[in-house]
Amino acid sequence: MNITSPTSEEQKEKLPRRIGLWGLWMLVVNGLIGAGIFGLPGGAAALAGEYSVLMYAVAAILILPIILSFAELGSYYQGTGGPIRYGTEAFGSFVGFQSGWLYYMARVISFSANSVLLVDSIGYFFDPITEGAGRILSLAIICVSLTLINILGTVESIRSLALFTLLKFGVLVILVIGGFVYLGTTVIPAFDQPIPAGSDIGAAVVLLIYAFVGFEGGIVPAGETKEPHRNMPKAFILGLVSVTILYMFIQTVAQGLVPDLADSEAPLLEAASVLFGEVGSVILMGGIVASVTGNLVSNLFATPRITYALSIEKALPTWFGKVHPAFLTPANSILFFGGFAFLGAVFGSFTFLAAMTVLSRALLYLISCASIPVLRPRYQEKDIFILKGGYVIPVLGIIACIWLLFQVSFTSLWMTLVFIAVGSILYLAGRSSVLKIQD
Repeated sequence: MNITSPTSEEQKEKLPRRIGLWGLWMLVVNGLIGAGIFGLPGGAAALAGEYSVLMYAVAAILILPIILSFAELGSYYQGTGGPIRYGTEAFGSFVGFQSGWLYYMARVISFSANSVLLVDSIGYFFDPITEGAGRILSLAIICVSLTLINILGTVESIRSLALFTLLKFGVLVILVIGGFVYLGTTVIPAFDQPIPAGSDIGAAVVLLIYAFVGFEGGIVPAGETKEPHRNMPKAFILGLVSVTILYMFIQTVAQGLVPDLADSEAPLLEAASVLFGEVGSVILMGGIVASVTGNLVSNLFATPRITYALSIEKALPTWFGKVHPAFLTPANSILFFGGFAFLGAVFGSFTFLAAMTVLSRALLYLISCASIPVLRPRYQEKDIFILKGGYVIPVLGIIACIWLLFQVSFTSLWMTLVFIAVGSILYLAGRSSVLKIQD
């Protein structure tokens, strides 16, 4: 899996460059905003009280150096692949393959988990789809329809993503505006309660940090991005800022509208009900559906590009690298992802599937941040985005990743070790086949 130069990457790429700044921004935002924000305000309030509004800013600051590191890395390359390229060129083909594999597994499992969550959310109104054959059929409809949308073309995928982004933001912004109008100046926290214990503040940040993961989906389709060295840094920074502001406003409104917020299992549904009655709950449920679906579309667009990139680097069979002659999309990789995710959704619950992704992402972020000191000297003469302050920001990203590694559950640990073992077998098998061909 030898990566030579940006020129050779461009020669190998067969995907047209159709994604601009706002297309990238939508991929980043929909990677960040899934279903978590619809349930997080209650847990955050339980840990940090009215100070939970500020905890979103703390979590954003913690994730900022990691996002900025990805923004610089994304400006180095003109080709598809993202973390695969960083790990490979910085630390060798084995680390590069494992970076791509960990990312791929985390995103497949995330897609499966959110598919289950989408069915459960719709089941709030129609219970039969959450059990037995109804559940399987519902999951199949979700996976098949989104797979077909992505196969049909990049433009169609971005258009559908734009629709879900508009619906998602529209519902959340209406809730925020309605809350500010309804509550007036009383919506602003007084911050006159005792400051929570340090352990509770730490637990609140750990809880909220997972509302800020998933942004890396915007880095993978660099081979389909217009001027990635300029647009990727802008999209990442704009995405983080806009999402953080939205999260803080949502928490503020929820605290004002739901008196027992710390004990609420559906805080935003309750807030919408206070503002708009039963109709408000229905509208917000539509926002949940749009939010999760947008996250699924973003995921299914970006992640199959990993197996596509591994294939064109001869680390996976050439079947994964086939581009559809009419739609110019990596159709086989998209089909494989959709089928794999469907099986995961059928056999797993949301809670179990979500717990399996934590450590994989932390390791992926760690490898990527650590690659900057190795790669920057090779690319700094080119037209790239370089972070200010030398290597301070990547080092801060590494520290944040190490801190996250110590927060994971035992389930996440042993499942990640299984992923790494399976990835090692695939890597060795791929290397063996390449050596046989060369002989």
